[in-house]
Amino acid sequence: MTALSILDLVRVSDIADARTAIDNARDVAAHAERWGYRRFWVAEHHNMAGIASAATALVLAHVAAGTQTIRVGAGGIMLPNHAPIVIAEQFGTLATLHPGRIDLGLGRAPGTDQHTARALRRTLTNGDDFPQDVLELQSYFRPAHPNQAVQAIPATGTEVPLWILGSSTYGAQLAAELGLPYAFASHFAPGLLLPALEIYRTRFKPSEQLAKPHAMIGVNIIAADDDATARRLATTQQMSFVNLFRGTRGLSLPPIDDIDSYWSPQEKAQAQSMLSRTIVGSRDTVRRGIAALIAETQADELMVVSDIYDHAARLHSFDLIAEAAASANTNLRSAA
Repeated sequence: MTALSILDLVRVSDIADARTAIDNARDVAAHAERWGYRRFWVAEHHNMAGIASAATALVLAHVAAGTQTIRVGAGGIMLPNHAPIVIAEQFGTLATLHPGRIDLGLGRAPGTDQHTARALRRTLTNGDDFPQDVLELQSYFRPAHPNQAVQAIPATGTEVPLWILGSSTYGAQLAAELGLPYAFASHFAPGLLLPALEIYRTRFKPSEQLAKPHAMIGVNIIAADDDATARRLATTQQMSFVNLFRGTRGLSLPPIDDIDSYWSPQEKAQAQSMLSRTIVGSRDTVRRGIAALIAETQADELMVVSDIYDHAARLHSFDLIAEAAASANTNLRSAA
């Protein structure tokens, strides 16, 4: 059975300031827990007015405190921005407060622009040290050795599970080599999804953390009571991508009736390419889309992004997605 999880963008809009966005994320997680989702992740983004998850560990602490059983984690922390020991201390603290519920996904990109990367006091070449930084970070979560000079307290011994995130084949190769679970960002970079999964699975080496490959794929899903309503809700995300292309990143925008009046033909082609794995529609449409995606990729887990302007509509979307996924999994098992 393919598990279902959520990547929340912690969206800020004209009707939801940063505090409301963070509270909304916690509310989504609480509902998702009841609907059977396995994980709830947020990602590190900096200098983006429309996203309130820059201080990722603090947002996760708020979410974890408002839930009971769902796993909570970063999808991900952009490790080149940080000293590994600091991340170990943050996530070791989370694991101490919420044992057995914390995940740590790691990305190689800075996740921001060059000006902000400099403001973070990290160089733009730290991505070359990514494998070594992952191993260093992993060591801090293991039990301490006698006479160990540096410990990331209270991370020592918490064994927080690491994930490698990626949008190319690089992350697939590293996750396979280290024997770690792998999450592919097909919700915005779908082009190399299938080659990356093939590399990860064929080259995987078992580790202490993971005996066999575990592949998660990101997917945008917008669900509503009917296809037309879902398509309208999806214009919020489409406009967000267009604004990213234009260099005018801002708040999350309300949906519009005619997306063609917003984007140029070139912007449309670029956005549709990046969103080509998106599933939009009613519960039955979403069920068929999920079933096809699972059949094609054999993914162990789907990490769902449902980027919707209105909080109530987003909750309804996640509810419908959970129902659709359960039905899709049942049908796939029956067919097997």
